[in-house]
Parts: sequence; structure tokens; C-alpha cells
Amino acid sequence: MDYAIFPPEEIIDTTVSLPLSKSISARALIMSRLSDNPGQLPTLADCDDTRALTSALTTTTGTIDIGAAGTAMRFATAYFAATAGTEVIIKGTERMHHRPIKILVEALRSLGADIQYLEQDGFPPLKIHGHQLSGGSIDIDASVSSQFLSALVMVAPTMQSPLTINLNGEPTSLPYLKLTLSMMTAHGIDAELSGLTITVNPGSYSNFKFDTIEPDWSAASYWYSIAALSAGWVTLPGLNPDSRQGDSAMAYYGERLGVITTPIDPDEHPDTDNGVQLSASPEIFNRLETDMSATPDLVPTLAVLSPMLGVPFRFTGVHTLRDKETDRLQAICDQMRHLGFILETEGDDVLLWESKRCPVYELPAIDTYDDHRMAMAFAPVSLYLPGLIIRDVEVVAKSYPSFWEDLRAAGFSLIDTNEIDNNPQTT
Repeated sequence: MDYAIFPPEEIIDTTVSLPLSKSISARALIMSRLSDNPGQLPTLADCDDTRALTSALTTTTGTIDIGAAGTAMRFATAYFAATAGTEVIIKGTERMHHRPIKILVEALRSLGADIQYLEQDGFPPLKIHGHQLSGGSIDIDASVSSQFLSALVMVAPTMQSPLTINLNGEPTSLPYLKLTLSMMTAHGIDAELSGLTITVNPGSYSNFKFDTIEPDWSAASYWYSIAALSAGWVTLPGLNPDSRQGDSAMAYYGERLGVITTPIDPDEHPDTDNGVQLSASPEIFNRLETDMSATPDLVPTLAVLSPMLGVPFRFTGVHTLRDKETDRLQAICDQMRHLGFILETEGDDVLLWESKRCPVYELPAIDTYDDHRMAMAFAPVSLYLPGLIIRDVEVVAKSYPSFWEDLRAAGFSLIDTNEIDNNPQTT
């Protein structure tokens, strides 16, 4: 289904119940499964990625279709490799079978894992015979994906001896590795990151319990775009400004792009348990130049929003975007050209816009490439281009299934383009 999106007729003033953090949910699932006394998990993120991992972890033998869930593929690979008695094949979408996993698999193999590539070396699908791993010392390229590191350290307590990981290069998405380690230490595991060395001692996850999973900062980023482009107000209950989620950096970027993040006033919102309110500010930086290696999932949001505000940018540390649900660097460049903006890359590690424009002759239709973040990053552009079409809108189910409903609640009109085609009077 494709939507033509029309902005609200009045200034936006909306309250949004964000989806729960799928990053925290995924880690909680793995640690709970490894716990001697897992207890009751709280409500988890209701999205395709979390459902895929939840379903996978109920399997001990047979074939698991992980779909397009990259986090689930990486975490499940380490979990099954380190869990005695499991014998599984893990496969996914065609795109998943082209997303590299060699660094994780070879690290696990060096620790004694029995993992086979079933098609192309270095890529899923994988056949895994699980057993207790040895532990020891390994070197690993940390620049590719912090999820490889998180997957390894979460299963490390089950190993026969301590695991030491020597990182070659600065880790990508470092805040998410730190999130993993903080969750582990909070539940009884001796795990430490010191410089470029991670050490995890054998142990048991104890008293594994969460009261709640906090809302997702990656999802919040799209509402920052809406606040910036609409000059309206967006209230996000429960969103923690001090979160360990790496994408909480959106508050920092938002400030530079004209969005003020204010803690919710309990007197004004007595029924709301903390959170923030977003409002527009006329103070906008004239250029955004930053290393995005810690927060690559924010790149689609910022690469769309900055040009819409007339702010040139240069983002470094973006190399991991080549291997996401799509080649996000190429996809962003291609779709921004439809909006009249010429974005450029320098190799695989730089994305920039230097105010270059090109003519636009028709109302754009944005291709989403089976990528949830492409759909949600471009949707706010409808505030400047009413009727903007977003194709294959179902892709948001991967992380934020209620996104379109939340847009409607904020006053946007979403019209199935088939209805427009069948009824030219529809507006």
C-alpha cells in the first residue's frame, strides 16, 4: 500500500505514545533466556523485530526464519551457538542473506562454536550446533557493528573461562555496547569495557527483572522532524532524556535544528509519568558537521531534515549504512534527489549536502526499499510537500507499527493512492 500524506490544517499539538525500545527488548530477551531465574518479562516492544527474536528463542531444533530482523539474526546466532543441545538453521529474507555476519561467526568459531554457512561464506543462512563455548581472548574489528559485540558479550557468562575481546578500532554505535554491558552488570554479571578491551567473567544472570521497558529514542527522532518542520508541539510521555539508548543524542541534534526538548511539567500533565515536550525554536545552526558512528540509525532522519531546513551537513562514520535493510546511503541520495536535493557520498564513510539543488517537475513518490527508517524519515516532508507519496507503508511494522495511526492522531491525512486513482475528486 502507498500513502499520499497531507499535513494537518492546524498547528500540531499532539501527544504520542512511542513504541517501546526494541534495543532494550532484544537484550532483555537474550539475558532472560540465559538467566537461572528469569522471572516475568515486562511488556516488550510490539514490532516485527521483537516478535522474530521471541519466536526464535522458543526453538531448540529446526529451521528459524528470522525475516528482516538484523538484531535478531545476530543475537540469535550467538545464543544458539553457546547453548548446548540446540541444532538450528537460521535464515531470513533475501536481503538478510546479503548482510554480512562473518565477523561474528568467525569470532564464535574461534571460541569453539559449530557454525556452517549454507550458501555464501560470510552470510546467512547458518546451520548451528550449540554447545558450551570455551572463552579466551579474541581480536575483533569493532567498526562494523556493535551488535556483533553485544551478541558475544551477552553469551560470554556461559563460557568455560573469561572472555576478553580486544577491539580493533573504535566501536560503531558505542552507546549501544555500553547499554548491553550496563544491563549485564545490573543483573549480576562481571563485565567491563576498559579502553578498547572488554572482559566478561563466567557467571549467572541473577534476579533478572525489569519493571518497564522505556520508549524508543529512534522512533522519537521522527517526531523531532515533525516538530522542526511544523513549528508545533509534540509531547512524548515516558521518553527518558538521560537514557542509555544511543539515539537519545537526537535531543542534541534537535537543538541544533531548531527543536527544544523540555521535561514534561507534572503540573501541566498530571496523568503523565515523566517524558519530554518538543517545541520549535528559531535558533538553527547554519551547518551540521558530525561523526555519526555512534548513532547511525539517526542518519536517515537528519539527512532528510537538514536540507528541508536549509542546513548543509557533513556526516562521517556512516559506513555501516551500506549493510542495513537496504544500502541506506544510496537510497537516501536517490530519494532526496526526488525532492530536489543533491546529496553526495565520499567513499563509504561520508554523506554530505553542500546546498546543491536540482529541479523537481512532479510531486515525489518515495521508495522505501523494504526499510522502515526510509518510510518514517521521509514522511515529515509532507509538511512542506502536501500529497507526498510514501510507498509500501507496511514496512514500518519492523519497529513502529503504530506510526501511521500516530500521524493520523496528530492531524495528518493519509490516503491510499489506490483511492485517489479510483476517485480523482479525492483530495
